[in-house]
Amino acid sequence: MQTNYDISQRESTGIAGQQNRVLRNTYMLLGLSMIPTVLGALAGVQMGFSFLAGSPFLAFALFLGIAWGFMWGIEKNKNSSLGVALLLAFTFFMGLMLSRILQVALGFSNGTGMIALAAGGTGAIFLTMSTIATVSKRDFSGMGKFLFAGAILVLLAIVGNLFFQIPALSLAIAAAVVLIFSAYILYDISRIVQGGETNYVSATLAVYLDIYNVFVSLLQLIMALTGERD
Repeated sequence: MQTNYDISQRESTGIAGQQNRVLRNTYMLLGLSMIPTVLGALAGVQMGFSFLAGSPFLAFALFLGIAWGFMWGIEKNKNSSLGVALLLAFTFFMGLMLSRILQVALGFSNGTGMIALAAGGTGAIFLTMSTIATVSKRDFSGMGKFLFAGAILVLLAIVGNLFFQIPALSLAIAAAVVLIFSAYILYDISRIVQGGETNYVSATLAVYLDIYNVFVSLLQLIMALTGERD
C-alpha cells in the first residue's frame, strides 16, 4: 500500500528527472548552436560583411526586427523540430552579425589574442554562473524584474549613443552588458533547475543570447583596453 510520502517522493523524483533532462538537452543544443555561429562568423569575416555600416540607426533597427522575428518564430514552434531548425538558423545569422566586431578586432596586431581572451572570459563566466545555479539550488527568480529593467536601460543607452557616439558611454554600456547578462546566465540556468523553464529550445535561446551579449561586450572592453595597432 502506497503512502502519501511514497507518492510525494515519486513525484519529486519525476520532477527532478525532468529538470535534469531539460538542463542536459539545453547544454547539448547550446553546444550545437555554436557551430552555425562560428560558420556565420567565419563567412562574414571572409566576405568582409558589413550590415548597413553607413547608417548605424537603420542597421540596429533592422537587426532588432530580424532578431525578434526569429525569436518569435522559435518560441511559436518550440515544441517541434522546426523550432530547433529556426534556432540554428538564428545562430548562423547572429554569427554573421558577430563578424563585424571580429573584423575590427582582427585589425589590431593582437586581434586573435583578444578574441581568444574574450572567448575564454565568456566561458569562465558561463561556467561560474551555471555552477552556482546548479550547485547552490537557490531560487534566483527574484532577479528577473531587476535584470529586465537593466536590459531596457542598456537598450535605451545604446540607441542614444547611436546618435552621440561617446566613447566613454560605449565602454560603460559594454561593462553594464557584461554584468547584466552574466547575471542573466545565473537567472536562466536557475529557472531550469527550479523547474520554471521546461522547454529546452526556449531555454537554449535565452542562454545563447546571454552568452552572445557577454562575449561581444567583453571583446569591446578588451579591445578598448588592450588593443594594439601595428
